[in-house]
Amino acid sequence: MEILGIDVGGTGIKANIVDTETGMFTAEKFKIKTPLPATPEAVIEGLQSIVQHFDWQGKKIGMGFPAVIKDGVSLTATNIDAQFIGYNINKLFGKALRCELSAVNDADAAGVAEMSFGKGKDVKGLVIFLTLGTGIGSALFYNGQLLSNTELGHLKYKKSIFEKYASNSARERLKLSWKKWGGELNVYLNHVYMLLNPDLILIGGGVSKHFDMYKKFIDVPVQVDTASLLNDAGILGSAMIASRVK
Repeated sequence: MEILGIDVGGTGIKANIVDTETGMFTAEKFKIKTPLPATPEAVIEGLQSIVQHFDWQGKKIGMGFPAVIKDGVSLTATNIDAQFIGYNINKLFGKALRCELSAVNDADAAGVAEMSFGKGKDVKGLVIFLTLGTGIGSALFYNGQLLSNTELGHLKYKKSIFEKYASNSARERLKLSWKKWGGELNVYLNHVYMLLNPDLILIGGGVSKHFDMYKKFIDVPVQVDTASLLNDAGILGSAMIASRVK
């Protein structure tokens, strides 16, 4: 089944057509900047340009979105406009795009892809998948089953939360060296390990491709590895989840 997968992030929106059985893209990836401010109206306008680009009227769309999503409704809005709190994405985006839309938490979507086609495949026990981007997204899997809508980037740290210090945007904003940022990430990973005792931690997001620059600063009593699907995971996973909706 081919489904249009869309990954809405704090800085960019990426999309492609996905063959959900093979996990392969069937077109060229298309990307636009996330509008500022990222109000529902502005995001819809951007999404309409994506639908038009792929000529995708009247078909299924899977969407990863940076919020806690329950039954298609956004319950939080950390790295997106506050107007999305309580917003029915499935209904209102679907109507605007004239498509059947299924929205899920963006980290959950990326994690589903990595557990299906990446390094998490067939791993037993507890796997924690983390995306280090504008914020820190998290997805938990126990024996391959998703425990949805976790927000491990929002664990309290210093005078704020961990994603304000250990996300990739924090590294860039605070102009941290790889050593300094790696130290903050190491504190975070050890804190997560203490709380949940996972069997594997996978790091995704764009900064995962620079793992060689900071892995020597990571010392956690469990295997920490990079996700293999990088920035394509959210697109793939959102389409896969949408394919399961009857």
